[in-house]
Amino acid sequence: MNFPTAIQSGFRNYVNFKGRATRSEYWWWALFTLVIQAAATFAFSDLGDLLSLAVLAPSIAVAIRRMHDTNHRGWWMLFPIVNLVLSLRASDAGENRFGPPPPPRSLS
Repeated sequence: MNFPTAIQSGFRNYVNFKGRATRSEYWWWALFTLVIQAAATFAFSDLGDLLSLAVLAPSIAVAIRRMHDTNHRGWWMLFPIVNLVLSLRASDAGENRFGPPPPPRSLS
């Protein structure tokens, strides 16, 4: 999944806590939120706070779906070290208890 597709998916599925998110979707989303929050905070600190609130629900949803992709419950995202280790793991190749793997996205 490429950067624009990951961002679109993050906003499109901002309240979808079911299903799975690929490793690339999760990390592109993390990069996106880091960059926009840093830029907004640099410009105006209140704008950075507002953007943090705006991306909170999508960030939680992407993190939960990433945990599902490694065949773990979303609650594991509450433990920082475990969350990092699980988010770095490869996805389950086949279907797991949270559903089939995400379909491949085109690069166009």
